[in-house]
Order: sequence, then C-alpha cells, then structure tokens
Amino acid sequence: MAPEHITFYTHACSPYSHRVHIALEEANAEYTLCTIDVMNKPAFYIDEINPAGKVPAISYGGPKVSPERPSPESTKLRESGVILEFLADLFPESSLLPKDPVLRAKARLFIAVFDAQVYEGFKGYFFVREPAAKLISGLDALQKQLPASGFATGEKWTSADMAVAPFLVRIFFFLENDLGVYPAGEGKKTLEVLRDEKFARLNKYLEDLKAQSSFKATWDESSQLAFWESSVMFKRD
Repeated sequence: MAPEHITFYTHACSPYSHRVHIALEEANAEYTLCTIDVMNKPAFYIDEINPAGKVPAISYGGPKVSPERPSPESTKLRESGVILEFLADLFPESSLLPKDPVLRAKARLFIAVFDAQVYEGFKGYFFVREPAAKLISGLDALQKQLPASGFATGEKWTSADMAVAPFLVRIFFFLENDLGVYPAGEGKKTLEVLRDEKFARLNKYLEDLKAQSSFKATWDESSQLAFWESSVMFKRD
C-alpha cells in the first residue's frame, strides 16, 4: 500500500528540519511543505501540530487538506530523530537505514556520537561565545567514527549522514562567512584548524555529503547567508 499524505512543517534555516527535508527527498516522498515563522509561530501550529512549537514536524494520513487546517485523522509527529526513523520504516525501499542490523546499529551510534560530542560544541561556539576547543574536539571524535572512505556505514549514505550533514555543512559555512557570536575574524582562524591535514577525512566526508542530490535539492546557500547575516542570534556585542 502506498504511503499516505505527508505535510512537512519546517523552516529552511533549521538544521533539524533540514535532516527531515533531505530524507523526504531521498525517499522520493510526495509531501506538502509548510514553512513556519519560528519567530512568530501561528496558533494552529502549537494547538494542532506541535505543542512545543519547534520545527520540524509532520502530519501523516487523513485527507489532503490545507496545512493550516490539519486533518484530525492524521498522525502528528515531531522530533527530527523520530521522524527520520519513521520515514525509514515508511519507505523501506529507499534504504534510509541499512537493512543489516549491525550497520543499523552503526548508523544510530554515529548519530549518538554527533549528539553527545559535536552538538554542544556547535551551539556553544556559534551561539554562546564559548571557545572553539569543544567543537574541534567533537569533530575529531566524529571523524574517528568514519570508515576510510564513503559514508558513516559504508558506500551508501543513510539517515546517519542525513542527520549530521545539516550541522556539518553549517559549521563550515558559518566559519567561511565568519558568522557567529565569537569575535569578528575568529571564524577564519577556526576554519584553518579544521582545514588542516589532521581533518582531511572529515573534509572529504563533507564534500561527499554536499554532492548528494537530495542535499543539493534542500540547500540554498544564498538564502542561508541572507538569513544568518541578519539574524539576532548572531549579533555581536
């Protein structure tokens, strides 16, 4: 039986939403995209889709209706990790998760390493003005999880890579454009560290991620730059 209708609630500059967007494209899913103003969330979204008010979220099933009036028959799901697992089950032919149980475990471990050792450094450095050391250490740990070539679990990219790609690409994108709350000019210095030979495997992995068609279909560098350059989140003292 064909999957039922999906409405995808998102914001283009959310890396968590980006995870789900990539997976939907990779699965060749039919879906309706609804952009949520994260600074002024509409009442329907909090009341009927996600009480926490965060993106992403999806509604699944029921008749195809306006995103602003979701069907009560549809199932509402939130949290990007939950949605990625759901899409992997919903579209098994897309191999969003490997079929082999060992590789599935490795995919989940890869995401766990990112969440535990990279994310806090990402948030702290770009948004809180913490030193770059935690971010660099976390990326080193993530690099150590990679095989000699290919992706997190082998030659085919999976939801493990889709979960990490939005953050990894943004890390380098922010540094290249000196975006963040750290002192002006510091981003380029941190980028030099991450472009060193020590991180050659991570840099090759980054290029492989960016080359995937489903990533290209969901990443617009010019709009990202315009958003983050004007964002109050990156306002320096």
